[in-house]
Amino acid sequence: MVSPNSPETPGSAASASGSPRAIQDVVIRLAGNSQDGIQSVGGFLARLAGRSDQDIMTYMTIPSTISGGPSIFQVRMGTGDVLSAGDRADMLVAFYQHSYDAHIGSLRPGGVLVYDSDQVTPAADDNRFTNVAVPITTATVEAVGGTSKDKGKNIFILGLIARVFDLDVAKLSALIKERFGGKDESIVRNSMLAFDAGYAWPQNNLRDLFYRFEAVDRQRASSGRPQVTLDGNTAIAYGLIAAGVRHGAGYPITPWSSIMETLRVEFPKYGGIFVQCEDEIASISTAIGFSYTGQLAITGSSGPGLSLKMEALGWATMAEIPLIVVNVQRGGPSTGMPTNVEQSDLMQAIYGSHGDTPRVVIAPKNVEDCFYVAIEACRIAREYSTPVIILTDMGLSSRIEAFDEPDLPKLMVDPKADLSERGTDFKPYPLDKITRHAPPGARIASGKYPTVTGLEHDELGHPTGSPKLHTQMTAKRRDKIKKLAASLPAPEFNGDSSGEVLLVTWGSSWGPGLEALGRIRKVGVKAGHLHLRHIHPLPNGLEDSFKRFHKIVVAELNDEGLYGYGQLAMMLRARYANPSIVSVTKTDGLTFKVSELVAGVAKHIESTELDAALGVSRKSALATS
Repeated sequence: MVSPNSPETPGSAASASGSPRAIQDVVIRLAGNSQDGIQSVGGFLARLAGRSDQDIMTYMTIPSTISGGPSIFQVRMGTGDVLSAGDRADMLVAFYQHSYDAHIGSLRPGGVLVYDSDQVTPAADDNRFTNVAVPITTATVEAVGGTSKDKGKNIFILGLIARVFDLDVAKLSALIKERFGGKDESIVRNSMLAFDAGYAWPQNNLRDLFYRFEAVDRQRASSGRPQVTLDGNTAIAYGLIAAGVRHGAGYPITPWSSIMETLRVEFPKYGGIFVQCEDEIASISTAIGFSYTGQLAITGSSGPGLSLKMEALGWATMAEIPLIVVNVQRGGPSTGMPTNVEQSDLMQAIYGSHGDTPRVVIAPKNVEDCFYVAIEACRIAREYSTPVIILTDMGLSSRIEAFDEPDLPKLMVDPKADLSERGTDFKPYPLDKITRHAPPGARIASGKYPTVTGLEHDELGHPTGSPKLHTQMTAKRRDKIKKLAASLPAPEFNGDSSGEVLLVTWGSSWGPGLEALGRIRKVGVKAGHLHLRHIHPLPNGLEDSFKRFHKIVVAELNDEGLYGYGQLAMMLRARYANPSIVSVTKTDGLTFKVSELVAGVAKHIESTELDAALGVSRKSALATS
């Protein structure tokens, strides 16, 4: 990342003559309280980037208590590929003393500290940063008047940031008016007053800190399509709609609830319905009922809710009902840390039910992929007549990114149920074929209508206690998932095709992993990066990639457990019996920093026979890159 105040920043010499310094990207962290609307500021910046053909990635923390509390919103925006939200901030905006105390360590040396001089007293002997004292509270009151200081400070800061980074004021003004346009006219007026006051703030050394993003490389926009700006939960919801899902049921829980709310509003526009049920068990049972009618349905939750759904999920596996289940992972166990990120539900998603319950688990890598993973999940559920779990997480659910608008006319699926007549030989559970149900209302020529039950059954669905049939049906349910595995594409691979270390990631750790790969290779280590989208079943052929590297380092946001390995690493070691598979894990409720992944890789390399091959200088460079 090219940071605005680094000596090597392009154009820094020009700044002495009054011209803005040129930058490729910037990381801005806003630290205050959840009531301050700092998430709105981040949202405005993200949507502006989307409308300006810039890349954007955000990260936020919010308190889990109803009364609110300390909160941050971090946004990284620029003209190159933005793969992570940034390890350290180039600019920190501190609204309160506790904001300064808790987050000054996140600001890189040479960075810019903007603080509310009405609330914050920075350390007098700390000369690491460029300090900009702004009486944010007082200036907002002067601009807006009355008691609006707590509701206008965020927009004041938005105006100040717009001036510092030479952002498009016309587009930002339009976004503000769009956001508040449906409210009282005074809200729009006061917002613009606060924005203009922040933009015009002239004091201290602020005038020496003007930057401008480098021109967008138009060759990057290969599709030529306009950009959209969404968070991960919204992207999943619209992906489901594009895939032809029109029915669903759920129960509120953080951070799943916004998917439910979006579908509750959108489904009726397409002739569908979303039911808010009394609990998690009723939710999945209702969704199964929808799916049995021939209309693929959705239910979802977070980890605790998925636990409650497990018995019915086993029923759907036995009855071979197509079903989409979204699990937006959060910190656990129990209620744990409901507003923090983890990837600790993987084993639950794959093995959480009683009995042998083979099912499919896939995980999106970023916000754009949330949209397309939803479509992929629906395709698999229909084609293989199976429940599919979309395993996303808190980090993706609230993260905002800009990406090319999907080509919806090519992607939209007609959700009509197949009510055509079935022939005299129709069997929903043939031993030699994948199950295809006849929805209620479909005529069956033989007059022999099937039974759908959670009991073991014969080819017509009739309950049976036959040992032979149970063995055959168990194999049938297993083998269709193996057939899916054989059809899956090779996972995304970057970097060297063989060498010293292969970094393996899944879910939202994709971006930091890919960025870490660049740093690792930059110091001369031959390295690759493999990212898994299909987690269960795994695509065939992974062992061939693993054999080409001395170490396979699996990075995941869960605990190393009793045996020293994360959940995916445990699976891979069990599957491939490869002792070179090791783990980098953490459970602090935060997404991976690129530096954490690089340090984790360095640790594993230093403890192997590669010591001599690497040499002291390269190990040192890798550990500090």
